[in-house]
Amino acid sequence: MKSRTLGSEGLEVSEQGLGCMGMSAWYGPTNEAESIATIHRALELGISFLDTADVYGQGANEELVGRAIAGRRDEVVLATKFGNRWFDDGRRTIDGSPDYVREAIDASLRRLNVDYVDLYYQHRVDADTPIEETVGALAEFVHAGKVKHIGLSEAGPETIRRAHAVHPITALQSEWSLWTRDPESAVLPTVRELGIGFVAYSPLGRGFLAGRFSSPDELTEDDFRRNHPRMQGENFERNRQLAERVQELAAEKACTPAQLALAWVLSRGDDVVPIPGTKRRTYLEQNAAASDLELTNAELERLDEAFPPGAAAGDRYADMSSIGR
Repeated sequence: MKSRTLGSEGLEVSEQGLGCMGMSAWYGPTNEAESIATIHRALELGISFLDTADVYGQGANEELVGRAIAGRRDEVVLATKFGNRWFDDGRRTIDGSPDYVREAIDASLRRLNVDYVDLYYQHRVDADTPIEETVGALAEFVHAGKVKHIGLSEAGPETIRRAHAVHPITALQSEWSLWTRDPESAVLPTVRELGIGFVAYSPLGRGFLAGRFSSPDELTEDDFRRNHPRMQGENFERNRQLAERVQELAAEKACTPAQLALAWVLSRGDDVVPIPGTKRRTYLEQNAAASDLELTNAELERLDEAFPPGAAAGDRYADMSSIGR
């Protein structure tokens, strides 16, 4: 698989990454053996950019990724995140304080069983801690060799600028897909002006654009998508119609809907890297093939007509208060 470069400091990654969250949390039943086999298959296919976070399974996902890459650290570009704190009593806070950042990176390195991570994101911006303080602490880890590059996730343009003034930000990770085009108005122009790469999570609309299910009732009780705002009532019906449009266009192209949706994200620019998540080798292999799919200008125009910004019905999260800070 070809590579792409994130940021002005030259972080080279595979042009698709692998989102590992669902292997441990929130997307229904898990299977560790298949998940590890999926990571190994990703490396075989040249997908070496692995994405996890300390909050996924409350540390379990980092531990799983660590087991999967044992003895293969040099083959992997490893990204993880901090800042979402979950407690045993169910409370959740966002913490970007320097003291917590120092605690979080050491805990992640232990769980991953590595000496450093290639890309370390602040998962959500802490409204109570100036971004300059958070990034200042992250810069300490760069100098110490624990972190190679710094990233932000779901940050707003002003925060991105302030953070980048303290230390170069290599990547901004946010949701971007045919049905989530929010970054295009302000965030994308900002990161491109500053020379920051864009990592697109949920490029398949949480599996919806891939045609993985036609009703939320098909999802297991422990799958958080059952209660996703875009999966409810009239929102679901509107979004189902959009997903059907992807299926129609994919049939014309003789590819899967997932491949079409991924090819669209890949077409957005060489500074954009999608990280579709999967916990099965079958879907991984299908997703990887999207890198070989070329879309004509006419096909891209048809997709833009079918999915203009704001076409999807419903918010991206039940609570949007921490998005775009």
